[in-house]
Amino acid sequence: MLNLFPSLLLPMLAPVILRLVLGLIFIDLGILKFRSEKPRWISSFDTLGVRPADLFVPAYALLQIIGGLLLLVGFWTQGVALAFVIFTGIELYIEWEAGDILKRDLVFYLLIFAISLSLLLTGAGAYAVDIPL
Repeated sequence: MLNLFPSLLLPMLAPVILRLVLGLIFIDLGILKFRSEKPRWISSFDTLGVRPADLFVPAYALLQIIGGLLLLVGFWTQGVALAFVIFTGIELYIEWEAGDILKRDLVFYLLIFAISLSLLLTGAGAYAVDIPL
């Protein structure tokens, strides 16, 4: 089948777009866990029995910010994407179990999960520090 716009077929550009968007989203999510959403995340961790929640929430936020920065640069993309698949699976579970505490939608976490899984399977794409072997 012929492509409608063959001049737009730039190799490995889709993973770059997904990587940049996912990096910015996780940086934002990490910053929100340090600021306005911190009490809700502490109560959701307490609800799930993760203690001490006041220690784990900032550590979790810091991991999300560092991972987001690594995605922006394109360094260790598949490792970070694997971690974000796990993080997003945890957040899907938290949203499922304590949906009244957090104010996001399951669709949001499912989309983030799909983007992370896509980056895990495709790699960083062009314009990254990672070089496929």
